[in-house]
Amino acid sequence: MSAILIKNATIINENKRETGDILINRNRIERIGHNINVSHRCHEINAEGLYLIPGLIDDQVHFREPGLTNKGNIYSESMAAVAGGVTSFMEMPNTIPNAISIQELEKKYNIGQQNSFGNYSFYLGASNDNIEEVKRVDRNNICGVKIFMGSSTGNMLVDREKALNDIFKYSEVIITTHCEDEFTIQENLKDAQEKYGDDIPFNQHHIIRSREACYKSSSHAISLAQEHNAKLHVLHISTKEELELFQKIPLEDKKITCEACLHHMWFSNTDYDDLGSLIKWNPAIKTSDDREAIINAVNEGIIDVIATDHAPHTKEEKSGKYINTPSGGPLVQYSLPILLEMNRKKKISIEKIVEKTSHNVADLFQIKERGYIREGYFADIVLFDLDSKTDVNVNNILSKCSWSPFENTSFNSKVIHTIVSGNHIYKNGEINGEPSGLRMEFNRD
Repeated sequence: MSAILIKNATIINENKRETGDILINRNRIERIGHNINVSHRCHEINAEGLYLIPGLIDDQVHFREPGLTNKGNIYSESMAAVAGGVTSFMEMPNTIPNAISIQELEKKYNIGQQNSFGNYSFYLGASNDNIEEVKRVDRNNICGVKIFMGSSTGNMLVDREKALNDIFKYSEVIITTHCEDEFTIQENLKDAQEKYGDDIPFNQHHIIRSREACYKSSSHAISLAQEHNAKLHVLHISTKEELELFQKIPLEDKKITCEACLHHMWFSNTDYDDLGSLIKWNPAIKTSDDREAIINAVNEGIIDVIATDHAPHTKEEKSGKYINTPSGGPLVQYSLPILLEMNRKKKISIEKIVEKTSHNVADLFQIKERGYIREGYFADIVLFDLDSKTDVNVNNILSKCSWSPFENTSFNSKVIHTIVSGNHIYKNGEINGEPSGLRMEFNRD
């Protein structure tokens, strides 16, 4: 690993903009300043005209390994991530086998060590009967515990009240939740099947997985967190009603936080007729009013972080009828271009993008020495051009599933360089080097 000197970048960090240089040595940012010169051998990047930000930290991805590697794996999906400006990710436990034990979790960390281009952490999955595993978690060594309070893969639905209470009572790490009330969903599905038979239109997805199902489950999770004084992070908020459950106070004063996902900030239910299964996510994409409320909540500080919920499925799986088509889709490769397109449309500032995808994620999860451009911190850095295009087509999609809901779209910005823990992994549109991401650590003592 040689030293890297970035010259004349427009640095956006901690709500400030300034032109400057950054010297990277080994894994770390050694120096930030102006007119930096070094006497030792150094790889130099001329960043004049480019913007520099801390790498995005995605707190919710599904990279499918082990057991579902026909859809994606740590190697392919982390490659897509760094191309999208994501230098670190937290991956979900609904793989096969489910990561509901420390033993299975460590197997995933071993895969990450060998195959990940980005920095990584993995959630321990909660189940109805693994409270002893939750108690064993090393609070400084994993990102958190994940509860599916709605249907999911295998033994991942936690629907017993005693199990939920135990998890909220005993978890020493942040609890993240997928909140949809399963009984409500099943009742809605029965109604849809009676009306449409086997040909349920995809535009019914947000009615089946309804706003009532989301609100009921989110409010339940929050009541449990309040009862047990637990740290709770509610994932992928999809309705304006749920926003009433969260406070507009500084992040450092919150024990209950929430996340917005890119698809809920971009699409609405009017897009189902054109895109159908390609935008079938759980929770469902809902109305344009919900979308605008979510964007406003991001800007106002009610929603704390932005993520992707990247979840690839094969084209074949996505080509079936509604009832048989899995929910989820690939987004991580276009994380930053999507957000920068929203900036172009004056929906969000670049400073706010940095806050919600880097600073706040690092602070919320108490990630050690990442998420900021600071001397001594790990060198997780993205350089992008606001005047170059990113064309989305099947020939340049890096996710193993080889499709995107954004196919044939051109974004008006482009990720030029991605540096992960001091390694220049993505360079001028090409993967540069081998997997060298590091396991993230946490400061929770």
